[in-house]
Amino acid sequence: MSAPRGRRAAVTGIGVIAPNGASTETFWKSTKEGISVLDRVTREGCEDLPLRVAGEVRDFDATASVEERYLVQTDRFTHFAMAAADFAMEDARFGRPEVDAAPFSVGVITAAGSGGGEFGQRELQQLWGKGSRFVGPYQSIAWFYAASTGQISIRRGLKGPCGVVAADEAGGLDALAHAARAVRRGTEVIVAGSTEAPLAPYSVVCQLGYDELSTEADPTRAYRPFTGAACGFVPAEGGAMLVVEGEDTARERGAPVRAFLAGHAATFTGASRWEESREGLAQAIRGALAEADCAPEEIDMVFADALGVPAADRAEALAITDVLGAHGRRVPVTAPKTGIGRGYGAAPVLDTAAAVLAMEDGVVPPTPNVFDICHDLDLVTGRARPAEARTALILSRGLMGSNAALVLRHGAE
Repeated sequence: MSAPRGRRAAVTGIGVIAPNGASTETFWKSTKEGISVLDRVTREGCEDLPLRVAGEVRDFDATASVEERYLVQTDRFTHFAMAAADFAMEDARFGRPEVDAAPFSVGVITAAGSGGGEFGQRELQQLWGKGSRFVGPYQSIAWFYAASTGQISIRRGLKGPCGVVAADEAGGLDALAHAARAVRRGTEVIVAGSTEAPLAPYSVVCQLGYDELSTEADPTRAYRPFTGAACGFVPAEGGAMLVVEGEDTARERGAPVRAFLAGHAATFTGASRWEESREGLAQAIRGALAEADCAPEEIDMVFADALGVPAADRAEALAITDVLGAHGRRVPVTAPKTGIGRGYGAAPVLDTAAAVLAMEDGVVPPTPNVFDICHDLDLVTGRARPAEARTALILSRGLMGSNAALVLRHGAE
């Protein structure tokens, strides 16, 4: 079918599994209150590695959320995705009857940066320790970046357009953009988002090759972007899934429209070339504003990428003011991820979920553990700030050079 002229992509459901809450409600309560849950790494096999602090999901029971036959086939990052997708579809009031009525009109798009490291490591240890006959058949698929898309589609009977984005941390925003464009082209509903589980020993060892990774042992000092004490980022697991559908479809179902994915753009500037990311990110912001038909002064709050590397933080602060001008120095900027860690491709999707909830609640959440700002930004710290926000800008950059920006409009717009 052809999409109705001017069809808008609406967010109608949100599902979150995060270090600060294994539900959307607990995630938002903790985020709004500025609670930091960063702590020492406790994952088995990581005790003697240089990474000291991370954002671990500690109150998630996969066996209570996912059937046994799917658990044995999948890694932890897919367990998060399946549970978050369930929450999002329930929130959107979109269940089995709606899927059964038109299964080919519902698709899935996810982003992943690390894949199934825990599952892969376990099976490789079986291979080297016991032999090839002890390697399970699901080793071939459980580690794969597309596993979450495939398993959600199979488990929920979703037979519409499906895809996976592998584009660094920025891939989370790119997945939402793919969902929005699929909806504009005529697909009724897309379940989209990103989850990550990068805290297995194998995955951590790989991450130790990043100069940007923080190895600070004090959880209150390990991740402090936009300050003179910035020493890198802290990794995290978890993520979020959203239900994205045509506004017309949502209205016909009687589902509340929580927000609109109004505009998106992406650029590439090269791995760890943070000074050059200034122009790359600025160009992404310009593109997102243009697609959303949004003037710079309409942006009511910015969710920053907030890498925690001095050169990268400076480039981001300059990119914001390059595009938003004097408004960029006044608009509230926040980075809630400093309280939970930077979940790679899942980080900007969690920011998007928080932005929807922030607009609904009329507040800008704070940036935990951050004080003494050394950049020309109005960074929200300490406690949430009341704000009548109707439009949010979400920013993301990847360690390998991807940049993305997303403009989000309030559901009442």
